[in-house]
Amino acid sequence: MIQYSIIVATYNRLEELKELVESFQTLDKVPVEFELLLVDDGSTDGTLEFFSKTTFDYPIRIVSQDHQGPGAARNLGMKEAAGEYFIFMDSDCTVPPYYLQEVHKAVQTQHLDAFGGPDTYREDFPILLKAINYSMTSFLGTGGTRGSTKSVTRYYPRSFNMGISRKVYETIGEMSSLRHGQDMDYSARIYKAGFQVGLIPDAYVYHKRRTSLKKFFKQVFNWGVARINLGSIHHELLKPVHFLPAILLLAAITFTIGAIFNDVIRQIFLLALLGLSATLIFVTVQSGLSYKSLRVGFLSPITLLTQIFAYGLGVLSGLSQKLTGKKTASGFVKNYYK
Repeated sequence: MIQYSIIVATYNRLEELKELVESFQTLDKVPVEFELLLVDDGSTDGTLEFFSKTTFDYPIRIVSQDHQGPGAARNLGMKEAAGEYFIFMDSDCTVPPYYLQEVHKAVQTQHLDAFGGPDTYREDFPILLKAINYSMTSFLGTGGTRGSTKSVTRYYPRSFNMGISRKVYETIGEMSSLRHGQDMDYSARIYKAGFQVGLIPDAYVYHKRRTSLKKFFKQVFNWGVARINLGSIHHELLKPVHFLPAILLLAAITFTIGAIFNDVIRQIFLLALLGLSATLIFVTVQSGLSYKSLRVGFLSPITLLTQIFAYGLGVLSGLSQKLTGKKTASGFVKNYYK
């Protein structure tokens, strides 16, 4: 009997999928059966053909649909899954050998209905991906919301590493049609339905995320837009801390302009610059020591500022769209990965 169905929604990510599949082939022995269920969202890079003809050391199935987006793909995966638990994972992830062991141990001992784990980096990742990882996982960057026991807000599992029981699916149904933030929406619905949700700190995945600053900017911008959409559906998902990047962005613009015309504002602006410089020096040192790389250390302030700027702009864009009467705010859709 299959216990875990790992559901991976994918679109033109064949090379990354090969890495993910390979990582599952190196798993330590797990006392339960699992399957890898790939849901191809209309790829044109040969994904369907490759996995239809290739055999592996463990059960892999691939199903396909016309290009409808990741939400529809994950919903199809849940319909097709054979396991008692569904684990959602992004196609740009790989797992350590003990991943499923940690999941199974936590599910059994904590009696979890839904769960998630952190994302991190592999040593062989390029320096940009390590710097982005610093921005996304450090307390300064995200406040621990992506899988830290010291999170500033309640933990919500996310679809890069998120599990649910079949009972959850049968109770609350499919994921919503939100293009971004649907995993947070689903997690909020799980909590409201009264299910037991937990973080499994050692069940982490290696996550490549975006491979350029431009792609990273677009991704984080869309998260800012998504936060406004989520707040209109679940009020508890929009807190004052989520407006902080937008406030910092507006303050930076205001004081930069004001410093040109007013001496008092200029003094405040210079003090703020001093504080920012000290913070960025701290980021450089902390990141450099953590990753044992001067290059990662010097790049981390750039990725952190990109993250804050993009998220703040996304929040402001989402707010403006809502204020002008748009039911669902939207971000980058066309050429999102380019």
